[in-house]
Order: sequence, then C-alpha cells, then structure tokens
Amino acid sequence: MTTNIVFTGGGTGGHIFPGLAVADELRQLCTEAGKECRIIWIGSSKGMDRSIIEKSGSVDIFYGIPTGKLRRYFSLENLVDVFKIIGGCIASFFLLLKLQPKVVFSKGGFVSVPPCLAAGFLRIPVYTHECDFSPGLATKLNSRVAKKVLLSYPETAAYFGQKFKGRLEVTGNPVRPIFYNTDKEKGRKFLNLQEGKPVLLVLGGSSGARQINNLVLENLDYLTQHFQVVHQTGGEKAHFDESAIPQSISGVYKHYGFIYSEMPDVLACADLVLSRSGANSLWECAVLGKAMVLVPLCGSGTRGDQVENARFFVDSGVALSLVGDEADSQHLQEALNKMLDADFRSRCSTRALELGLRNRPAKTIAETVYKEVFSEGAS
Repeated sequence: MTTNIVFTGGGTGGHIFPGLAVADELRQLCTEAGKECRIIWIGSSKGMDRSIIEKSGSVDIFYGIPTGKLRRYFSLENLVDVFKIIGGCIASFFLLLKLQPKVVFSKGGFVSVPPCLAAGFLRIPVYTHECDFSPGLATKLNSRVAKKVLLSYPETAAYFGQKFKGRLEVTGNPVRPIFYNTDKEKGRKFLNLQEGKPVLLVLGGSSGARQINNLVLENLDYLTQHFQVVHQTGGEKAHFDESAIPQSISGVYKHYGFIYSEMPDVLACADLVLSRSGANSLWECAVLGKAMVLVPLCGSGTRGDQVENARFFVDSGVALSLVGDEADSQHLQEALNKMLDADFRSRCSTRALELGLRNRPAKTIAETVYKEVFSEGAS
C-alpha cells in the first residue's frame, strides 16, 4: 500500500530547496525500509514553484493552489489577496481530503499557510520548519496547528510562548544531500576556470539581487583584478545589464542567469562567496566550508531576518557583513581585501565546516517525519 506524504512551501527557492532536501532523505528512508511512499507537493499555482519542484525529481506530484502574500504593511493588494488565501484554503481542504496524507510537512512561505490550516481542520499531523533566526509570519500561523515546530537555531525558541514548550525541536537547516557529495573539479570544468586567482562566486538568491548585481558592475575592474568571478545574476526581476560587461574580461568574469544542477559542484570550487544571507544559501555554504561576504536584504520591505542570519554567521567567525549603508563599493572592497588573506579565509572556512557538518538536518527531519508516518499507532 502506498502512503501519501504532503510537502508544502514556496514562493522562493529558500523555501523550496530545503524541503526538497528533506524529501530526498525521506524517500531514501522509505526505500531502505521497503516502504512505498508518494511524495506530493502543494505550492503556488504561479511563480517558480512548479518548475523548480518538477525539475528536481524529488517529488512525485505537484499541485498548485491560489495564494496571496502575507504582508505586514497596509496595501490595497491585501484585499485581493484575502480572497486568494480563502481560495487556497478551500483548494487545500479538498486536495487533502482526496489525498488522505499521513502528515503535512511545511517549509514555510505564504503558500504553506492554507495547506497547514486545512490539515489542522482535518486533524492531519503538521510539522513545520523555520529556517531563519526569527520566525516568519507563515511559521507563526502554521505553528498554531503544528504537532512539531522545527527550528534551525536554538535561540529561535525564545520567539515562541510557553504553550509551545514540548513542541519545539532544534534540528538545524536542511541542506540537499548532493551538497555532501560534491566534486570541485567538475565545477571548475563546467565553468572553464583558469588556474591562479581565487574564485569568487556571487549569488543573489534564486531570483537574483539587483543591489548585488549593481555592486558587481560598479567594481568590475577591482573584482577581475583579484578574482575569477562567477556571477549568478538571477532572472528578469534582477534587471542585470549584460551590455555593461566588456568582452575583454570574459576569461575572468562569467555570468549565468541561474545555475541549477551544477550549483553544488560550482559552490565546491569557489574560494569565497559574495551573497545575500537567506538561510538556504548560508547553510549550503557552511556545509562546504565557504568563507562569505554577506549583503543581507534589509529595509522597510523585510522583517530583518537576513540581517539576523548574517549576524549569526559573522559572530561565528564565518563571514563579513555589509549592512544597510555599508553595502557600497568602499566597504565591499575593504571586506574582499580581508578575504584575499588566505590565512583569514582559511579560518573562516574551518569555522564554516564546524557549523555545517555538526549534524545532517535534512536526515534528522526526515527521520522525525518518517516516525510520524510509519510508527505503530500513527494516526
């Protein structure tokens, strides 16, 4: 008999990739135990969710639902999105009623709220994971119906009230299994890198980051003088101007809209990473022992989670961070000059590995979900 297990989450790669990591580990556990499971993902009917999830091969079926954004500020769009959220709850209710899953695992993002609320109403166990230092609004809503709230950091428990005592579990942030088995030579071959200068990998998240792209363009001479630069520019929203790149630097500067299957090997061959500080990218870098220069997303359009994430890695001796007004050319070059010191970079790398290899969160979470599904007496 095949057992249905539902995953939900999306909106950004930061909510999707960790969930896929857990799905991969869960499937492995089922295979080893001779259990037949069907992994189903409920995500947004619009955006990147479907293409990333179906391309991964980690999930058997994807269902898209309507969903609205959970904004913390006044906007007329909130009125429209209320109806989208209601529509998502109704669609989730009938989907779960049809699928009869043994558990719903949420990786967060606004799309995860309707499936979790519907699961709570149907008395299907819900497990939700928070990847950031402080919980997002989706996690706060999902936690009300969750049997377990899984956390990346011990300090995050302080954001939950006394009534959650016993339901909180610190697991770390899940990283896809492939990041534990990388080949940096394959990465170098894919990028066609030269020997000599250290490799700087620039990331802006799955959708790119206009701020980081602009910093790179402003500092191309400096960057290509000291590094071989590999730049993931992101999609259309990042507004990257390819025409600003002189042909003369093509040997030491390479840009890609998005790197998918090759990313683990590409990250493995990097000496240094310049990145946003979304939890997913940070922990993938930690697993591979990468020193980092971080430019966290901050300001009125964010709750400050990336700043908190960056602070944790700076305090852990892994990274340098450029926050707010410090994210300019002068401070960028100062930070990169420090990272050009191989000894300093090596110390950051060692501390990153100590964090990243402390445990294997995706496997830990998968084991928790597996026990819920297959243990005797499971609902």
